Amino acid sequence: MNIIFLGAPGAGKGTQAEIVSEKLAIPTVSTGNIIRAALKNGTPMGLKAKEYIESGKLVPDEVVIGIIKDRLSEDDCKNGFILDGFPRTIPQAEALDEMGIIIDKVIDIEVADEKIAARMSGRRVCKACGNSYHLEYKKPQNDGVCDACGGELIQRKDDAPETVLERLKIYHEETEPLKDYYEKQGKLFIVEGQEEVSDTTALTLKAVEE
Repeated sequence: MNIIFLGAPGAGKGTQAEIVSEKLAIPTVSTGNIIRAALKNGTPMGLKAKEYIESGKLVPDEVVIGIIKDRLSEDDCKNGFILDGFPRTIPQAEALDEMGIIIDKVIDIEVADEKIAARMSGRRVCKACGNSYHLEYKKPQNDGVCDACGGELIQRKDDAPETVLERLKIYHEETEPLKDYYEKQGKLFIVEGQEEVSDTTALTLKAVEE
């Protein structure tokens, strides 16, 4: 089965993609990871991406799509795969279709913007060891101090409210139209994100099995 996971940043789609990947024994193909692998391995597409990255430019669609195509042709994708973080735009989705890659299901994890903003802005990370906490869901024993090493807990720039809201705005403008694109193909399944990860997982697995 070939699956795409959609969802706004902070909606938890990455976690659900990994759970389904393990259950179905198919790989999760994450754009960031495969670009890093292509750079490391010095593939032709990886070298093209490197040129853009080193000059501080966004890697263009045709290069990203080339890297995706190379990755999906590997043996471990023969029985299926999960795409997480791709496609992000309608042109990328159309390029997938043009490559002849059949997508069976598109699972969209839906969480309200205000919940995402609260969830992400509450995250804290230890400056020293990298352990993560949350001001509501996973509080440290002492405010601002890591339980593991006593290091200072900080808010990452990515988790600052203004950054989260900007990322959500971009998602709604560029990626959300994919819902209509795949709904017209009869492939879209919407999962309402729950407070408990396990409850969201139950709904996700139900959507996969339908």
